[in-house]
Amino acid sequence: MLRQRVTGLARVPRSFRVGVSNRPLLSSGIRWYSKPTSNAALKFADDAALKTHTDTEAAAREQTETRAAASSSPSEVIGSTTSALQNAYAENTGFGTRPIYLDMQATTPTDPRVLDTMLKFYTGLYGNPHSNTHAYGWETNKEVEGARKNVANVINADSKEIIFTSGATEANNMVLKGVPRFYKKSKKHIITTRTEHKCVLEAARAMLNEGFDVTFLNVNNEGLVNLKELEEAIRPDTCLVSVMAVNNEIGVMQPLKEIGDVCKRHKVYFHTDAAQAYGKVPIDVNEMNIDLLSVSSHKIYGPKGVGAVFVRRRPRVRLEPIFSGGGQERGLRSGTLAPPLVAGFGEAARLVVQENEADVAHIKRLSEKLTRGLLAIPDTSLNGSPEHRYPGCVNVSFAYVEGESLLMAMRDIALSSGSACTSASLEPSYVLHAIGKDDALAHSSIRFGIGRFTTEEEVEYVVDAISKRVKFLRELSPLWEMVQEGIDLNSIEWSGH
Repeated sequence: MLRQRVTGLARVPRSFRVGVSNRPLLSSGIRWYSKPTSNAALKFADDAALKTHTDTEAAAREQTETRAAASSSPSEVIGSTTSALQNAYAENTGFGTRPIYLDMQATTPTDPRVLDTMLKFYTGLYGNPHSNTHAYGWETNKEVEGARKNVANVINADSKEIIFTSGATEANNMVLKGVPRFYKKSKKHIITTRTEHKCVLEAARAMLNEGFDVTFLNVNNEGLVNLKELEEAIRPDTCLVSVMAVNNEIGVMQPLKEIGDVCKRHKVYFHTDAAQAYGKVPIDVNEMNIDLLSVSSHKIYGPKGVGAVFVRRRPRVRLEPIFSGGGQERGLRSGTLAPPLVAGFGEAARLVVQENEADVAHIKRLSEKLTRGLLAIPDTSLNGSPEHRYPGCVNVSFAYVEGESLLMAMRDIALSSGSACTSASLEPSYVLHAIGKDDALAHSSIRFGIGRFTTEEEVEYVVDAISKRVKFLRELSPLWEMVQEGIDLNSIEWSGH
């Protein structure tokens, strides 16, 4: 039973995983946190369970608990069946209580072990990794190169083939612009698909303005590329084929090995945007004949602001750098690296290898539970291929319900109706349009993201909440009422005003 002051924190395991039952601790490391000096007390109900998100929030929790205790009656009792501290450390940021997080395709929470790795670079290891005349630079460079090796190991690459960037957007721009510009005298054609991330599509369109031809391939109703159409689209002057590994909206996995074989046969460079696939699905750049590959740290529980691009060395892939400067990163990406971010990325990469078996099993189990529960709701459909997809991304259409209305009704759950990079747009998803969804279904679609720290209790809550709120919103819809009465909506002639 928990009978202690809120201001006195217990010992917290370094790798404590939020509410994930029956899963072993990943590290035996223990961190101690000192008690604040405040005498304010706040009691908890005897049956309350003590659960924390990560030990890295300890300092913020202590401050919040002290304020909460000071503003509450000492005799006040807070009861909770899920988290005794959720009322204490949920800061009032002006956006209400923090909701359940199921938007893993937008970003993932930083693993506390990653933060532990990063912190030393903000204190003692502050040397410039490119300073090669003294120990400060040597020690930081050693850590950077260790991180580079960890990032390379995930995709079976050589560490020398990893170029650090600010993220996958920069990496994609480096490839989509750098390769065509280098070979522009003889190669003027680029191939990509209509369901790529916005940064790939916009970079490809920018090359149109530079005189290049770009072919945007269609996908089938499951979101998959037709290999025959791809091969027929390749021309003698094609310099690059870019197809994303896992779609960020519907989670569809493209047949990378088969695409790589086609490109190798025609001697065309193959690039894949693997931001949503890296560390989550098996990728071997050698076996799959991938020449260039983009990744992002914050999609694998690492820090934001850092990513990488794999550039094959043998046979050598040439590209024109976007930045001019000191020639760092093999001359392809000038600028001083940020050692804390690079080291955090490296640790996150190491952990996705270490935790792969547990993560895959955990995410698959919760995904199946979530998908079964959502598709049990009448008039719902899964978007994208049910077989060829990453389980952690579940995109479902709820017919006769406006997606934005459902999101507004689900303020206690953090969800998305599509890519975070285009969520400000009121236009229906271009990805869902590409797989044949009409405006109504595209507008009624919600993306659910499951990750390492998602719990079974959260999934159960989401399924129950979605079921009830979809039913409520449909009862307000005249279209739903007409469907229930057996009226074919396609037979109705709608008049304009």
